[in-house]
Amino acid sequence: MRFLALPAALLLAVACADPGRHTLTAPNATRPSLTQNAVDTVGLPDLIVDSKATQQNWVNRVEDLPANYCSVQEGGVTPGEHNILRFTVTTPNIGNADVFVGSPLKHMDPNGDGNFADQDSLYEFASCHGHFHFRHYATYKLVGEDGRVWKAAKRGFCMLDTDPYNTNNGDGTWNYRSCGNLTVDGFQGISDGWADTYVFKLGGQYFVLDGGDGQPVVPPGVYHIQVEVNPAYPPTNGKCPRVTDPATGMCHQFAESNYANNFGDALVQITDHPGRAGYGPLKNNNDKITAADEVEK
Repeated sequence: MRFLALPAALLLAVACADPGRHTLTAPNATRPSLTQNAVDTVGLPDLIVDSKATQQNWVNRVEDLPANYCSVQEGGVTPGEHNILRFTVTTPNIGNADVFVGSPLKHMDPNGDGNFADQDSLYEFASCHGHFHFRHYATYKLVGEDGRVWKAAKRGFCMLDTDPYNTNNGDGTWNYRSCGNLTVDGFQGISDGWADTYVFKLGGQYFVLDGGDGQPVVPPGVYHIQVEVNPAYPPTNGKCPRVTDPATGMCHQFAESNYANNFGDALVQITDHPGRAGYGPLKNNNDKITAADEVEK
């Protein structure tokens, strides 16, 4: 629930009309000032994966992946021409509170001495991107009908309010728009009623299909893109470092009202020779992808 700041009281001025009589004079009529974009931590967030966004925004095509791309460096991809599968992922917050993590610097350097030895491991600094990434925000898998699994090139996430998802669920205002770096405080999170979208052209939003990242070649066929946001991971020595899902006993990076809806699935088709025009809903998309797209988020 997001609260709006209102004046605490209306002050009434007392004026003396004569020594024996008092009259009340109303103050000037003013509208209360509303505080928008206030951080909302009353309640719990509830992240989901918008499978429809992925289902409608993917393309299998041949593309050049230069050596200066962050995803090439971070994902162990051999620079050059590759057969890839690009896709979009949207993670809305349909809960009644924000996913609030705030400034990464506060997590990396809690005592402010410039030494990251006391960090809480929620963030890491992505040197190629020049900003902080939240650890373990989401996982991407390409899963074949036979159960084989491939991982995507993406290695880090910067949580931001990118798209209003349902203004009936929030107040329609955004809060989080800065990843933060080593010298500038960022502000990361996802407001209730907003979504964090990673469009297909951003760094790492692809699977390498021809073995160019050290994984087996992906044969033509039908596959599932499976996404899990705030993914579960097993406890260490029986304990979770942050949050435990009471229903499963698994660990998560932050608390939610519902962990069961953190999954998304989209069906895709890998073809023999997609060419540069590609195959899929984004076939013939002409958006030019540059190193700047790789750095963003």
